[in-house]
Amino acid sequence: MKDGSPSPDTRARIIAAAEQLFRDIGFQKTTVADIAKTLSMSPANVYRFFASKKDINEAVAELMTGRKRIRLEAVASEPGTARERMRRLLTEMHIMMAEFADADAKIQEMVAVAIAESWSVIHDHIRDIDTIIANVVREGIAEGEFSDVDPEVAGPCVRAAMTRFCHPSVLVMCRDIPQPTLDEQIDFILAALGAGRQETPRRAREATRAT
Repeated sequence: MKDGSPSPDTRARIIAAAEQLFRDIGFQKTTVADIAKTLSMSPANVYRFFASKKDINEAVAELMTGRKRIRLEAVASEPGTARERMRRLLTEMHIMMAEFADADAKIQEMVAVAIAESWSVIHDHIRDIDTIIANVVREGIAEGEFSDVDPEVAGPCVRAAMTRFCHPSVLVMCRDIPQPTLDEQIDFILAALGAGRQETPRRAREATRAT
């Protein structure tokens, strides 16, 4: 592509190039000039799509959190009871964080800065997670699996209860502190939602009455 020629996917290409450079040399060392050079374009052309390097940083973070959101939404939409899907969802949240813990230190640095500086993309990601959890809670209530709680309150509460297993800094700080296992923590959360009542889900009750 010639320098300065607009393209529908130019923004996405800039973000992809930036992400790779962040992994190779770190997001703080990566400059707009580095990104432009990788794409054989001028820095001025990059600035046509992003007002600042900070905007590129957030776009990369948004891309990464978007991938996680898609994974969580897929798990939440799988077949099974709300209780089963909640367990798989919370387990997947921990798996993703464990994968992050094994990731390149340069990417970990970017996420740590994003959290410390409270980037808007982090707030959006937390809100998305709360919404996904709340939706499963809402479905569980409708099926009679969970207590009649406020799903909008339950979402943040469940996410907060998983902090030990899903927050990068807390994972490190609590590494040598006696803690419940992941399964124990999820059992506790499910019990708090009323999932230990052994109540027949609503669909099953209605089917029984219909026969």
